[in-house]
Amino acid sequence: MSTEIIKATLMEKIAAIQKDGASARLVFRAQTRLVKGLQCEANVRNFPALPIDEPLDLGGDDTAMNPVELLLAALGTCQEIVYAAYGAVMGIPLEEIKVNVKGYLDLRGLLAMDDAIPAGYQRVTFETTIKSSADADTVRKLVAMAESHCPVLDTLKRPIDVDGKVLLNGRELQLNAAAAA
Repeated sequence: MSTEIIKATLMEKIAAIQKDGASARLVFRAQTRLVKGLQCEANVRNFPALPIDEPLDLGGDDTAMNPVELLLAALGTCQEIVYAAYGAVMGIPLEEIKVNVKGYLDLRGLLAMDDAIPAGYQRVTFETTIKSSADADTVRKLVAMAESHCPVLDTLKRPIDVDGKVLLNGRELQLNAAAAA
């Protein structure tokens, strides 16, 4: 898709939201299921199922990326998309955008070996490489826009409400604090 089409599409969306603020609120969905062993699949919209697995050294068959790698990929690709979108809207030529993302995880948290260690990442770092004929000040403005408006980066940096429930044989399982610990 050309930058002109991206810009026109986004400007159209902005105008629609200005006219009807309720149209700004979206709900994204994903359905996942365990297939076999540690292999899972994720279904989103009408796309083919996305396979997810664990590496051999964590008990999987190493047939696909694992969930924490998927999270890193989500951050990198979201950054690239936001750069491309804002670049189009701001008229900034971009020849290349690449993001290298690293997540630092201590397996003792995941494997319930030390409750003081979180199960998830303790730190995530990323390095964005931009190739552009635009001057450095212009690219700095783009970086500020992209890094302050990337939904995945924002979600990772900001505490958000996450709620869930468990259904057992079609009925909600009542959880108590002792069972959760």
